[in-house]
Amino acid sequence: MLHHFHSDGLRLAYRDEPAADGHNMPVLLVHGFASSIEVNWNFPGWFKTYGDAGYRVIAIENRGHGASEKPTEPAAYHTDRMAGDALALLDHLGIERAFLQGYSMGARISAFVALRAPERLRGLALGGLGIHLVDGVGLPLGIAEALERPDPEAITDPTQKMFRTFADRNRQDLAALAACIRGSRQALTPDEAGRITTPAIVCVGTNDPIAGAPEPLVALMPAAEAFAIEGRDHNLAVGDRAHRQAVLGFFERIRAG
Repeated sequence: MLHHFHSDGLRLAYRDEPAADGHNMPVLLVHGFASSIEVNWNFPGWFKTYGDAGYRVIAIENRGHGASEKPTEPAAYHTDRMAGDALALLDHLGIERAFLQGYSMGARISAFVALRAPERLRGLALGGLGIHLVDGVGLPLGIAEALERPDPEAITDPTQKMFRTFADRNRQDLAALAACIRGSRQALTPDEAGRITTPAIVCVGTNDPIAGAPEPLVALMPAAEAFAIEGRDHNLAVGDRAHRQAVLGFFERIRAG
């Protein structure tokens, strides 16, 4: 069931699912570009994985997506503003510290949260984003133009076509998504990545050129480890069973320690 809260003047949606039994430590999930809570986290099994392990599972619907408000000005999508949304949700729920997981754009947002407010995090999982957190500025700008094309069948670039098809399938607001791509093009410097001291796992599919390799990013971070999601591309890596087991195991080690 979706609930709503307000952040930065916007009405945003979220899910909050306490575990039926167990420790109920909170984990906050931040989805990727053109995705949603259901597509990124529920359908691929993350809610069940965490719920069965006793976690309280919280997921935010990013601004511009799903049931959240959809500004069409690129400046509204600066990554630090979206990181502020994640922190505002924790404040809204009265949660002092949580595990944090993001995928793709959600991983970029999560890294900004970790840099800005490390005291709020128990552990961090970045999926679908490796060294491009530092040496890249997000998805290619051509995707914005592809989202705005009235004739999607004429799109020939495979990456552009993939994201346009994904957005259409998820019934997203194309104008808001185009603004999101144009506005959320912030990277961390190597020094900033090195200041992320939260224990972190960086998970990237071995067939995912969109993310960048995880190992060079992990080398910059003082408390991080890499996990290769074998044989998976950017889309299929999200709900891969080994991916879920790796992140859950990582969080469980932190919780037990």
